[in-house]
Amino acid sequence: MTEDFRIERVGQCTFNSPLDSAVFINDSEGVLIDATLSGLQKGGGKPLFLEKAGPREKIFFDPGTSRAALVTCGGLCPGLNDVIRAIVMVLWYRYGVKEIFGLKYGFEGLISSFNNEPLVLKPELVEDIHQDGGTILGTSRGPQNIALMVDFLLERKINMLFTIGGDGTQRGALAIIREIEKRDLAISVIGIPKTIDNDISFTERTFGFDTAVAMSQIPITGAHMEAKGVRNGIGIVKLMGRESGFIAAYATLASSDVNLVLIPEISFSLERVFAYLEERISRKRHAVIVVSEGAGQEYVPGEGTDASGNKKLGDIGLFLKTAITEYFLSHNIPTTVRYIDPSYIIRSAPATPEDSVFCFQLAENAVHATMSGRTGMVVGIWNGHFVHVPIKLSVKDRKKIDTSGLLWQSVLDNTGQPGDLA
Repeated sequence: MTEDFRIERVGQCTFNSPLDSAVFINDSEGVLIDATLSGLQKGGGKPLFLEKAGPREKIFFDPGTSRAALVTCGGLCPGLNDVIRAIVMVLWYRYGVKEIFGLKYGFEGLISSFNNEPLVLKPELVEDIHQDGGTILGTSRGPQNIALMVDFLLERKINMLFTIGGDGTQRGALAIIREIEKRDLAISVIGIPKTIDNDISFTERTFGFDTAVAMSQIPITGAHMEAKGVRNGIGIVKLMGRESGFIAAYATLASSDVNLVLIPEISFSLERVFAYLEERISRKRHAVIVVSEGAGQEYVPGEGTDASGNKKLGDIGLFLKTAITEYFLSHNIPTTVRYIDPSYIIRSAPATPEDSVFCFQLAENAVHATMSGRTGMVVGIWNGHFVHVPIKLSVKDRKKIDTSGLLWQSVLDNTGQPGDLA
């Protein structure tokens, strides 16, 4: 296997797994990165693959003496409580780990001076939390002192840490791992990638994405009805997607009421957008626009960064509402423009059933990974299989829509918008 895809271990597995009736995965089992015939031929008989996730027959940690901790970081996302619940249930009932702690308010929970006493997690505490959105642990943004966080793990005798968060969280986890390695400690750090934007590399989707697409349908329908209810109505819906337009693309395909999609991956000129909308209005008397929050930032440059180091975005939705209104007014074409931003309603919602299933499977495979002594990795899904992805690989680049690929072609076919709006 190529070095980049190898999964780190904290030590050799010597304990028999306590799992009964389990299908154990052989350590040599992998999932092809490119499963196409051309990809196999390109590999020259040695195709690249990711390690397959699942329970191992031999484990590294003794369940009776192990202590686990969980942390949720970054913005809210549907499914956080599902992941917390699943980790606790699998550790407790399947492996017999009875000391599990929820660290409060992100990485702050690993800094003693914040005085955030860990939450003792037991099945009776978490059994119903999946019914609610948000996270029972709270969350925060921004880095903390790495040495102090590792000191915290040592003082609390925690040898398993689950980091539930996006690329910033996992970069923080990677820094913790490097400090652990410097001290030659047997502490496993496993990530569960959380990004509603679905922009983590080497995983086909992340939890919360399905919920975001499903919940976007109501505001899109509302924008459609508002637009159709008046002469020359235009409805604008802004959806999540800082650098990747997956939510906007899938929400559009699911709705089929959208006439124009604007995403961060593609530049657009206002003149081309106005011309397309004017032609659409002349034919259909209404139009619906879906725009990703990170699209068109050259028109609304934000200032500074947030606590996580992310560039602050300007409000492209409000900008478009104003710009489109002024354009049609200047051309003596009466219009009514409605703008809807459902972002925080979607982020804080409970997960859909499909997302809940996905959350459980991600979490249980994260538990299997840490019990087998793996570290420095996140659990993802690739070619229909759950896999182990090195953190350094998952955060190397953001996954983006291939604008010359079939997904974007489907969007163009569905909306009828021009392929080139620049």
